[in-house]
Amino acid sequence: MICHICGNEGEKAHLKCPYCGAQMEPPPDGGQRPFIHRTVNLEAGRPVVEVALNRLDEVIADAQRNSVSVLTLIHGYGSTGRGGAIRSECRMTLDYLKSKGLINDYIAGEDFNKRSGRVKALLRRYSPLSSDRNLNNGNQGITLVILSNGLLLFPVLLSVTNFNATFLS
Repeated sequence: MICHICGNEGEKAHLKCPYCGAQMEPPPDGGQRPFIHRTVNLEAGRPVVEVALNRLDEVIADAQRNSVSVLTLIHGYGSTGRGGAIRSECRMTLDYLKSKGLINDYIAGEDFNKRSGRVKALLRRYSPLSSDRNLNNGNQGITLVILSNGLLLFPVLLSVTNFNATFLS
């Protein structure tokens, strides 16, 4: 059951949220979290990597606060044809966030196809994605981010810029 005050998940047996103490009542739809999918263009305006990563940080935090289930990040593939800096830094950051449990998973656009076991599981969980125009297209300029079951985890997130500065030094 999801707390209507803080957005964290609690057990159905408890009447109070273990995080904020609010009274928890089952939603009228039986407790199913609605599927919300957003697409965000991180490369809009041709930003430098640092600006794009700050935007990534803001976008994921906002998505967590608003119970977004899946984000499609448009980061581009890069003008060199070898993969751009925003794309590689974005995916390194997502690796870090996944390792810390701040996101559930991510799927590179080139791996977003129905033959993949991870994608099959994602489509079973979020069936509206089966009509996504990027499915089976091998789009290397996007990444799908599966958020952490509606948990509000971002207050503990360090700035992505600080992470990258430390990681790259």
